[in-house]
Amino acid sequence: MTRVLVIDDEPQILRALRINLSVRGYDVVTAATGAEALRAAAGHRPDVVVLGLGLPDMSGIEVLEGLRGWLTAPIIVLSARADTLDKVEALDAGADDYVTKPFGMDEFLARLRAAVRRSSTGDTNEPVIETSSFTVDLATKTVTKNGREVHLTPTEWGMLEILVRNSGKLVSREQLLTEVWGPTYAKSTHYLRVYLAQLRRKLEDDPSHPVHLLTESGMGHRFRP
Repeated sequence: MTRVLVIDDEPQILRALRINLSVRGYDVVTAATGAEALRAAAGHRPDVVVLGLGLPDMSGIEVLEGLRGWLTAPIIVLSARADTLDKVEALDAGADDYVTKPFGMDEFLARLRAAVRRSSTGDTNEPVIETSSFTVDLATKTVTKNGREVHLTPTEWGMLEILVRNSGKLVSREQLLTEVWGPTYAKSTHYLRVYLAQLRRKLEDDPSHPVHLLTESGMGHRFRP
């Protein structure tokens, strides 16, 4: 049974989608706030997400980015905003489709079926990765060590997230530089030395002998849980 997480602050939308999806054999989980949505996604592992952008506690784009930190399931955005810039922002943040309110149920269901067909259904990673030294939560974009949250700069988080999402795999220097700083920095390897040293000081128990944030000389870097 395909599990759908529906996130929207409008009770009538939640009710209509829950009824229409349930009678068609979908397993439906609903959430009315961003925080509730992130908890539900981590707890229920949806195969597809339907996300309204107008949430009371945080922006829908923030929720989308939080989900995309670890969830590979398709995300369909529902929004009353029909402006092209809003659509581009949502798609750039990781949405697979954008449906404007009000919408026809038949068209919406067709888009949902298409998204599920295109996806590798159920293929998600763990949102929380624990090591012997620190814990990374990809959904909330936070890192804790010894029970306390560690402050990372956006650049430090960008590096860590890429390494963690490729856990156990060698990530080339060029890939890290391109994804964090942009293609014009693909040869600026000194950036990696500086920021990796900062990450090790903040996260490793013994920064001079790292066991989780590893360097393979001349090749790249690897995260080992």
